[in-house]
Amino acid sequence: MAVETDVIVIGAGVSGTSCALQLARQGHRTLLLDRQHFPRHKTCGEFLSPETKEMLEYLGIRHDRLAIGTSIMDHAMIIMPHGGAITAPLPGQAYGFSRYELDRLLQQHAMRAGADIVTGTTVTHIRQLADQRYEVDAKQGNERVRYVARAVIGAHGTKKPRGVASADDERDDPVYVGLKSHFQGVTLHPRVELYFCEGGYVGISPIESGRVNVAALLTLKSVQGSGKSVPEILRSASHTNKRLADRMAEGEPVPGTQVSIAPLRLSDLPEPWSQYPHIGDAMMMLPPLCGDGMSVALRSSRLCADWTGKYLDGDIHFDEWKNQYSLEANAAFTQLLRRARRIQSLAFARTNRFYPAIARMIPGLATYLVKATRLSETGIGTR
Repeated sequence: MAVETDVIVIGAGVSGTSCALQLARQGHRTLLLDRQHFPRHKTCGEFLSPETKEMLEYLGIRHDRLAIGTSIMDHAMIIMPHGGAITAPLPGQAYGFSRYELDRLLQQHAMRAGADIVTGTTVTHIRQLADQRYEVDAKQGNERVRYVARAVIGAHGTKKPRGVASADDERDDPVYVGLKSHFQGVTLHPRVELYFCEGGYVGISPIESGRVNVAALLTLKSVQGSGKSVPEILRSASHTNKRLADRMAEGEPVPGTQVSIAPLRLSDLPEPWSQYPHIGDAMMMLPPLCGDGMSVALRSSRLCADWTGKYLDGDIHFDEWKNQYSLEANAAFTQLLRRARRIQSLAFARTNRFYPAIARMIPGLATYLVKATRLSETGIGTR
């Protein structure tokens, strides 16, 4: 016998949990599924922009109550392999906070709102029935469970459930590996640092408890043969940027905080819908130079929760749900993604060694580039 509910959200990360939280608050029976158990570490820059803070406050999570010792950042620094650097102020204060703690807090709020969270569950198949409901097969340990829901939302990141096709499947773009580890003993600065190295980027930013988060996106080709553990791969990548190597030599990795994920492909366009709506990384994978991944995840969850709620309430039909969410998601994120891809292409041009000098000649250029790869605040957090 199938378990029936109103909506199933697949993936309990930032976008999935915040979407489930909003739908549960609307009064809908909401089920949140995830393959992993929580809390857990995840590959992420762990950088909370002013836009992210705004969305968290909309959800009822105050940034000043996240954790004791949460770090504050007010500028960004980009360091080239040849040693040159570009510094730009951030548009407002940003915060460093680990996903381990943020995901835990979001799930607490979702459960208080009435959402059911089931972890250690792998979705094996999704099909749409003739009456437009969804049938979802899942495996929980040795047990197989079938769910039926009026709506399904994909917040599964880049790892799609089996049998779900994507436009990215046929692409021949570079394949990346995402890695992250917390370090202790590294000198803390009130900034996010992004180091260019062979095959990609390594970002360093302070988080809570006097630690820094070291996160990287590197091509699969560049990491092959560079080590088996995350710290080994990160240190190998630092050999192509001396200033990065010096920073990492200051500290030591914190045991149990290492995570990696592959394969990853950067998106050319948002994909808001396949056979169900997508949010967060399931909708698009942003280049690391676009430091707004967290706010995109939260903004997409709000858009999807709004339109899904209207559909579940019977205010709109299925096709309107699909078309209106897709239209609004494309309008919100397409230009941001295009700007980020253009800036990434420029970043890896052979002339990148001259960029620090150009930035000094044009003082407002670095600030413009920071703003160009960010969403604008909406004012929703103050309503």
